[in-house]
Formats: sequence, C-alpha cells, structure tokens
Amino acid sequence: MRLSSLFLSLALAVSCLSQPPALLQAQPASSALVNGRLFVNQGLVGVGRMPASARDHFGETIGSFSALTCDPSAWKRVKDGSYSGVFFMQPDRGYNNEHTTNWRARIFTLGISFSPSTKGGSQDQVRISLNATTLLTEPDGTPFTALEASSIGTRPGFPILPQAHNGRLSLDAEGIVRLQDGSFFVSDEYGPYLYKFSPTGALLAALRPPEAFIPKRKGADSFASNSPGAGQPAPVPANPSVGRQNNQGFEGLSLSPDGKTLFALLQSATRQDGGTGSNSAVRHNSRLLAYDISTATPVLKGEYVLQLPTYKAGSGAILVAAQSEILALNSTQFLVLARDSGNGLSCATPSSFYRNVLIYDISAATNIAGSKFDEASTPLAPGGVLDASIIPAARSEFIDLNDAAQLSKFGLHNGPTDGLNNLSEKWEALTLVPALDPLAPNDYFLFVGNDNDFITSKGYQDSQSYAHPAGMENDSMLLVFRLTLPVQVASAGTPAPTCPELH
Repeated sequence: MRLSSLFLSLALAVSCLSQPPALLQAQPASSALVNGRLFVNQGLVGVGRMPASARDHFGETIGSFSALTCDPSAWKRVKDGSYSGVFFMQPDRGYNNEHTTNWRARIFTLGISFSPSTKGGSQDQVRISLNATTLLTEPDGTPFTALEASSIGTRPGFPILPQAHNGRLSLDAEGIVRLQDGSFFVSDEYGPYLYKFSPTGALLAALRPPEAFIPKRKGADSFASNSPGAGQPAPVPANPSVGRQNNQGFEGLSLSPDGKTLFALLQSATRQDGGTGSNSAVRHNSRLLAYDISTATPVLKGEYVLQLPTYKAGSGAILVAAQSEILALNSTQFLVLARDSGNGLSCATPSSFYRNVLIYDISAATNIAGSKFDEASTPLAPGGVLDASIIPAARSEFIDLNDAAQLSKFGLHNGPTDGLNNLSEKWEALTLVPALDPLAPNDYFLFVGNDNDFITSKGYQDSQSYAHPAGMENDSMLLVFRLTLPVQVASAGTPAPTCPELH
C-alpha cells in the first residue's frame, strides 16, 4: 500500500471514531485529502423539489438555481433534528429555447425546511417556499433584461456596460453572494462583469475585469453571446477573438468567510487560452479573480489558474467539464462544481458522464494579477498549454453527484433510462450550512441546486405564455450532502461561519 493511501485510511478511521454512531453510515460515500487535511462526504441525506411551473410574485415562472446563498442568522436547528432557514436564489436569464427574451433579472428569497435522512426515502426532506421576489434594476428603476447584449451602454459613474437593442442593460446572472448589510454581488456572463445591488435590487456598482476577460470582435468590445433575441441579427463573427467565450463568463461567485474577498471564476478558459467552444478539449485553464472588498472601492488583489477536470464522453473523446459554481471555504480553498453538458433528463443522452464537486487549493498557485497575462495579447495558455512560469491551483475530486448508490436511496438515478427521476442536465448552485450538532461540530450540509432553464409546459414570462415544445417539466431540485470538514475551513482559528458567503 502506498504511504499516501495508508495515511488516508488512518485519517478516515480517526474521523469516523470522532463521530457519534447515530451519524455514521457504513462508510463515507467519498473523501479527499488536501494538504494533509481530510474532507469527508458522508453521503446524500436529502432531496427537495419545486414544480417547474411554479410562479413568483409577478406571476412569472420562477426558474431555478443558477446560484444559491444563505442567511446565516436565520439558519436554526429544531429539537427534533430538523432545520429551517432562509436562502437566496439567483435564477438564470429566463426561458430561451430559441432566442433570448426580455426577462427581468431578479433574486428570490426562499424559506427552507429540512429534515435529513441517512436512510433515504421520498424526495421531500427539503421543503421550499417562495417568500419574496426582488427585481434587479438600474438606479432609476429601469429593469435589466436578459436579451442579447448587442450594443454598448453608457451610464454616468459606470464603465461601459452590455446593453440590448431595446436600450436596457443586459444581464445573464449566474452567481450571487449576500453581504452583511443585505446588499448583493451578482456575476454576469455577458460582460463578464460583477454587479453590486442594494438590498432592494438597485444597481450600486459594476466591476469590469482585466482586459484579458473582455470579449472583442474586430478589435472592439462586443458583449454578444451569439444568442440574439427574436428578429435580431447574430453577431459577426459568431465568436469573439479574445476574452470570455460565448456563454462562458463568470459562472462562479463566492465570498471568503471573513467577508473581505470576493472570488469570481470563469466557466472555462478565455478564447486566447484555448476556450474555443463548448466542445473544446483544451479549454481547461480557467481564471479565478480575487477582489478585496473591505473598503468602498474593490481592488483586484489576486488572479489564479484553475485547471478544469476532463472526462471521457460516450464517443470516447476526452472533453473538459466546465465549472458551474465556486464556494469559498476559506481564503485559499474552494468547492467547485464541474459537469458535462448536454446529458441528463430529456437529453439525447440520458446519462451524464461527469458531475463532481471538487476541492481546489490556491495556497501554492501563482498570482498573476497585474501581470502581462492580464492583457488579451498575451495568452497564459496558448492552444490550451499552460505557460511554464505559472503554477495552477491544486485539485482533488470530492463528491460524485452521479453516485448511483447515493441517488437510489431517494429514488433518483443518472440514466441510462429517462424519466422525471433522472437527474436533469445542469447542476449549478452550492451553499453550505452547519449541522449545528454539538457532537459533530465540523459537520455541514452542502445544498446543490439545478438550473432547470425555466422548462415547463405551463410557463409565463414577459406578459406571454410559453410551453416547452416537448411538453417537458423540469422541476427545480436540491440535493443535500452531509460533510465533515477539517478545522482549517475556519477563518483565523475560529469555527467556520454559517455560510461561506458571510462571517
């Protein structure tokens, strides 16, 4: 037996002995050893659904979990072992089966009730209620739109902004964090930009990333994603020459536990770094930005390379799994959700080849912020080959969402047959809350949410009804895993906060 394997076995044994018998499964579902610290996945302990046809306070289809965060002050454990809390949900850009639409970006406040089960059961351990809907608007109250960013918008006090043909600012919201004062940061795919909104949803600030991130066509800023609205022309050329690839912007957003650093992660590599399309086999060198937000004006203080995992597709091709969310455990370690695309519920291929929550560690990675690589003219990974001067973040696989044994406990599966209990294609949201168990102080619940693309046969948005052409109902879903995390996930030697987005 290799020494590393022996150490992992001993560490697992110690971890299991430290847990009360009532909490233990036969053995952990999975584990990862990172910098000598053990991360343990005790397995799936809950599932919840919200009907795909559910509507919000404006009478429009809710959509689902493009991103998720929690209110730490509201998370409570009840004497019977159940929990209640308040989460904040960021939906995607509305129903766009053929074209982008005039969907108004918004944030949902959810009431969450949770009764964990190690034995499995029906899919009702998580109960979700919609408490509030907050529209995201410009300072004057004009709503954002999800329509293709076909032009450049100018607003006093802001950088140039992605704008649609109807004059509204375009937003393809993907990530969310909530600050202690109730304001929000939201990450965007069009820019890719980071936006700050007031507790009531009014735009306060916009962060433009380094030029290496900005999509350009014919040498000029061009925020289009080749997803035009109905009757609108497609961009020429279809893909930008440099910057983020179409629909591959800031998919991941998180805040350090001390609340001082905002992290934003590209879904995959920039065009100049090998990100040449959704099926690119060389798009694995993604970029992570770290902003100091401890003062009124955010300052970029870090930039790192996170190499995305690869998987073997049904054709035998080796492809890159793009990331869908990041969650900061501390200032150097992160959970990152990565997955394949085009596979799952009602897809041509019902089985996913890869869905995993990984652990990344940037403690030994090269900080390239402010370097030549922030200029679009200097790729850090031409053709997908990382520059020899750059050390990427360390990476370990942790939670396999496609684990058949775990899914089957709750009547779910990952193909090969289809049906409503087959996992949907897109899993894009993460948030972490403590188990609040005095016998297991390092235990947490990881909530993982899907993005259902607003797919329903009874949809309504922008004053119009719609129906998926195949009559499909793609419910919003949450999967919950119980984790045992090492002490080092805490900040400054104190117990880890209720939510990694807040301290």
